[in-house]
Amino acid sequence: MPKNLTYSDVGVDVGIEAKAARILYHAAQKTWENRKGMLGEIEVKQDSFSGRRFFRVDSLPVGTISNGNSDGLGLKPEIAIMAKRFDTLAFDLMAMICDDAAIQGGEPVAVQTVLVVNTLGKNEARLRYIRELAKGYIKAAKEACVVVINGEIAQHPSLVDKKKFSLDWNGSVVWYAHESRLIDGRNIRPGDLLVGLKEKGPRCNGTSLLLKSLEKLHGENWSNKSYNRKRLVDLALRPSKIYTPAILEMTGGWSLDRPARAQLHGAAHITGGGIPEKLGRALRPSGYGAIVDDPFNPSDLMLHCQNAGISDDEAYRAWNMGQGMVLIAPVAEDIIQIAQEFGINAKVIGRVTEAPGITIYSKGLQQEEIHY
Repeated sequence: MPKNLTYSDVGVDVGIEAKAARILYHAAQKTWENRKGMLGEIEVKQDSFSGRRFFRVDSLPVGTISNGNSDGLGLKPEIAIMAKRFDTLAFDLMAMICDDAAIQGGEPVAVQTVLVVNTLGKNEARLRYIRELAKGYIKAAKEACVVVINGEIAQHPSLVDKKKFSLDWNGSVVWYAHESRLIDGRNIRPGDLLVGLKEKGPRCNGTSLLLKSLEKLHGENWSNKSYNRKRLVDLALRPSKIYTPAILEMTGGWSLDRPARAQLHGAAHITGGGIPEKLGRALRPSGYGAIVDDPFNPSDLMLHCQNAGISDDEAYRAWNMGQGMVLIAPVAEDIIQIAQEFGINAKVIGRVTEAPGITIYSKGLQQEEIHY
């Protein structure tokens, strides 16, 4: 008679998964203080692991709207696996979804995530990775001022090699805005200034090109190598800056009771597609173009990776090249001041032009003038 087949035999131990789920749940609980007394305050109807949880939305002023967006980490978890460090990934996830809300004029409130792993194994050894993810969860949610209302986890052992821990993490956020504060690009005018917000790391865009270039330069074991006395894997894993709190200070967020401190005509979150795609998308409603004549310098890692044969043109299409966000405004001083209050380096990097198209005076390896 054949041996009985169990769920554990195929790589899914429901007992270990339950423990992992509790780790994420208790981490989520610690984020509920982030919106206390604010729109989105968590209300618990049954105080247990499986209890019902709601975020409170009382009657809102006329003109208040709600929406949401989703995103994930792409291939960045591969770098975390190489480094055997998982405490920074939540900053990347929160930046991707919350900053996408902020550039539309929205105030992110409640986050839901789904963590997919290949297998948690048959003992508690891999729960260490979940605890590190949860540690980052708490810190990143506090920085973005959002609550996490779930921590869904699933094991998909048939997808990849079970001997090596791997993961995919995706999330969505519900956000609120007042329709008078939406940032849709329609008020952009020639002469408006482009204010860049500095990013020192790669965020979550162009990771496949980053990985390929590092492998080309240093071989398959590049994660063990250093550059400028820093481990390459730590440079590649640098957590994304979350710009949401600074943007909300500029716009005032969803409530008209909170004054706006700056005027934004447009905003671009520089992720996949880089400045040409994301700034181009922000400019599209106006039909105008832009000259980026003084961008921030790219990170040392990006310049190093260009040595693998990556042109400035390609680098600016794939990576942020030093700009995590570009804000479009008639006046720059108040934006720069607010950014500095939040520990963000900001400066004028260019201006809006009447002629369409984007020109970048590259700070990449070749220092080219690039036209898109």
